[in-house]
Amino acid sequence: MTKQPGSAYFLVDAKGKEIRTTLSVLVDNEAGVLARVIGLFSGRGYNIESLTVAEVDHLDHTSRITIVTSGTPEVLEQIRHQLERLVPVHKVVDLSTEQPGIEREMALIKVAGTGEKRVEAMRMSDVFRARVIDTTHSSFVFELTGNQQKIDAFVELMKPLGLVEVSRTGVVAISRGAEAM
Repeated sequence: MTKQPGSAYFLVDAKGKEIRTTLSVLVDNEAGVLARVIGLFSGRGYNIESLTVAEVDHLDHTSRITIVTSGTPEVLEQIRHQLERLVPVHKVVDLSTEQPGIEREMALIKVAGTGEKRVEAMRMSDVFRARVIDTTHSSFVFELTGNQQKIDAFVELMKPLGLVEVSRTGVVAISRGAEAM
C-alpha cells in the first residue's frame, strides 16, 4: 500500500516534534476530580511528567492542578480540549505558550560524605544557593528551589560526591503579569 499525502495513512508517518508544556487547570475542589483528570491522560496513553495539586480558593472551593506533559502540538491541543470538556474544570491555560508563566520545583537532596567530598558538596551548595536543612557528621540534606534544569544539574554534580537520595515536589507554575489565570 502506498501512503498518499491525502490519505489517513499518511498521518501515521507525519510525526511532529514533541514539545514540553505546562498546563494550569482550575477545577472544583471535590472528590474524584483528580481521578477524572488522570483518567483522561491514562485512558488515551498520554504521559504526565509532573503533577501538583493544591486548593487555591477556600471560599470558592477551587483547586489548581499543574500538569507538565509533552507531545506534538496537535496532541497537546487535543489534551487541552479534552480537559476543557470535563465538568469540574473551570479553565485550562497553557503556561508555556498561551500565557507565559514562571515555573519552580523544590527538591530535598541527601548527600553522604566526609573529608574533601563533604567540603566540595558545601561549595557546590553555595553556588546553587541550596540551603542545608539537616546535617550529621556524615551527611547533609539540601533544599533547592529552581527550574528543572537547575535541580537536574545540582543532582548530577552531587552523584560523585555521595548522593544518597532525592525527593522532588513536581512543578508549580503561575502566569506572569497582573491578570489572574
